[in-house]
Amino acid sequence: MITSPLTELFVRDLNRLKAEIQEYKSEENLWKVEHSIKNSGGNLCLHLIGNLKTFIGNGFGDLGYIRKRDFEFAGKNVPRTQLYQEIDETIEIVQHALAQIKEAEISNNFPIVIWKEETGMAFTLLHLYGHFNYHLGQINYHRRLLDEQTVI
Repeated sequence: MITSPLTELFVRDLNRLKAEIQEYKSEENLWKVEHSIKNSGGNLCLHLIGNLKTFIGNGFGDLGYIRKRDFEFAGKNVPRTQLYQEIDETIEIVQHALAQIKEAEISNNFPIVIWKEETGMAFTLLHLYGHFNYHLGQINYHRRLLDEQTVI
């Protein structure tokens, strides 16, 4: 079933997100934006956490999470330790929520309408995973660009 490998991939890449946040040489760089870079690594991290808690946590785990999407992109200076805790919490949420999906349900529509109309569960889960990795790559480039400029 698709949920087992997706769970494994989400957990692996949430741990990669945590590692990327740890790799920033300066906590200040985590929140910087420069030139045409519109989103900081810290804001992208908040966005990924909010996205997964909203769509996977609320969709399958009845989490009751209330998303603060504006804060995901405008908030600043959230301590790394808090980001680590939120990532660890998101790992648990994703594992629990995806375990709730029964194989027969995978051909159903996703429980939350994300776009203008309902979409299939498999399609939406794959989209959420692709979205996660798109932004994870942005965080990697953001970190390397800014850390390259940091003089220690």
